[in-house]
Amino acid sequence: MQLPQGKKIYFSSDNHLGAPTQELSKPRERKFLDWLDMVKKDAAAIFLLGDLFDFWFEYKHVVPKNQVRVLGKLAEIADSGIPIYFFVGNHDLWMFGYFEDELGIKVYHEPKTFEFNGKKFFIGHGDGKGPGDKGYKRMKKVFISPFFQWCFKWLHPDIGVGIARYLSVKNKLISGDEDAKFLGEENEWLAQYAKRKLETKHYDYFIFGHRHMPMEIPVGDHSTYYNIGDWIHHYTYGVFDGDTFQLKKE
Repeated sequence: MQLPQGKKIYFSSDNHLGAPTQELSKPRERKFLDWLDMVKKDAAAIFLLGDLFDFWFEYKHVVPKNQVRVLGKLAEIADSGIPIYFFVGNHDLWMFGYFEDELGIKVYHEPKTFEFNGKKFFIGHGDGKGPGDKGYKRMKKVFISPFFQWCFKWLHPDIGVGIARYLSVKNKLISGDEDAKFLGEENEWLAQYAKRKLETKHYDYFIFGHRHMPMEIPVGDHSTYYNIGDWIHHYTYGVFDGDTFQLKKE
């Protein structure tokens, strides 16, 4: 994609809407809606890098209620012709077509390469990549197994969603305080993952979420790893103006 003059690409991650409760997340939801209204004025594309919801599971005919304003706003933006790309996170990985069929949003379950104005981007949520996240890697094998998903679908949504939301908030092994501690540039496992990717192919930017803190780490000659941060404590987002990538605060 070659960006039209004056257009930008925006990146957001880790809103965790619905946590710790639907009511307490309302101010963060409103702040995110205001941000979407702001960026749609000059956005060439919007990337959502996962964990938009603290829990999401699509049954055949049912999706979780709440955050309807966010879903409506995303549909409005997509209908206006601005492409939205969603990379599932570890809290909303059970997406099976609703975003694509109902909202017109492309959904990815693995990182993907994009090129904008001659710059190569490697984009994803970041969970399960690199040498860390060992506890979650074991859990993810269970979460993405067709058998587990089939079993979970047999739970009534009031029961299944209720249990999952409780565990999503309470289980720090899945996502919690450990995701918000800076490990040092040499020890950040997504930076290490980026360095290994550079051994076989050049990328200008590695853009991830999941770590819940804004980061900018050089990982090679003319290559930088950025972590977008979150909408819980930092309210940060990324923007590419066609020449440079920056982290900004809402």
